[in-house]
Formats: sequence, structure tokens, C-alpha cells
Amino acid sequence: MPPRKSTLEHTQIAASAAIDKLGSDLLAMDLSEQMLLSEVFLLISGGNERQIDAIADEVERQLSLLGEKPTRRESSENWILLDYQDLVVHVQTQQARQYYSLDRLWNDCPSIKLDAIAAADAFKAGK
Repeated sequence: MPPRKSTLEHTQIAASAAIDKLGSDLLAMDLSEQMLLSEVFLLISGGNERQIDAIADEVERQLSLLGEKPTRRESSENWILLDYQDLVVHVQTQQARQYYSLDRLWNDCPSIKLDAIAAADAFKAGK
């Protein structure tokens, strides 16, 4: 069963919020066939600890406007996890992203197209 429509909408909003704070290398993965606990992982890279903090705060702020609060927020120097149950947002420094390689760990899961990436690319291209 594919992710629910509301989960996909929250994923798109979280991705847009991350891009607003200069998050990079965004990847959304459909885990609905793999896991019982979460439907989507959203992976985001940031340049340093302050940036991943800003990205996570903006994602949390934007989703709170929809009435969504994370069930759990865990953080370390190079990784912040926001758990919305069906959507889990991982904001990592580039070094942590390379080291833990969640992309590779879950590479058999289909990716989800993120509208915010296309919009940012179009903006950069001057369209």
C-alpha cells in the first residue's frame, strides 16, 4: 500500500521548508512496503550544526502550521531526527550523511518526487 496522501503532502511541505533554509541533497523514500512504523523517510543534508538546526526548526514550524507535532525529536551534533510517525525527517551534516549512508541502506525503496526540488531548480534557471 503506498503512503497516505496526507503523509505525501507533509513530505512535500517539509521538503519545501528544508530548501528555504538551504537544505541540500533531499531524498524522500517510500518505505510503506518495508516498514510497519513509518511510510516515508525524508533525508536532508546541511553544511554544519547550525544549519541542520535551522532546517529542522523550519520543518517543524511549517508542519506545526498544519497542526502536526513530532512525536519525538532527537538531536546530536550532526543529526536531527523529527519523528512524525508516518514521516520521519533526518537532517544530517554532509559528513554524517556519508558515514551512515541511509540512502544506500534503503536504496531498494522507491523514491518520491519532491516538487520543491523542481521549483528550486526552475527558480535557479530563471524560469
